[in-house]
Amino acid sequence: MADLSNIREHMEVIGADGVHVGTVDRVEGDRIKLTKGDSGDGAHAGHHHYLSGGLVAEIEGDAVRLSATAANVLRFEEEETGDAADD
Repeated sequence: MADLSNIREHMEVIGADGVHVGTVDRVEGDRIKLTKGDSGDGAHAGHHHYLSGGLVAEIEGDAVRLSATAANVLRFEEEETGDAADD
């Protein structure tokens, strides 16, 4: 796993296929919290999603590159639960 301490707010998260996955809100423990703006549509809209830090292949400039394609990353995303009011 890459050193998550090098991940900063607003970095772009990119799948192994070069497709935009999201934008970093912040790192929480061993997970990357994505901004709500990248949460998708329908039932997924309006809340944060999380990615395991284990998916990070490398940190390059202002981008976090993942070891999985964007389509596969969706299978591993975790959704925010509860009524978290922290934006």
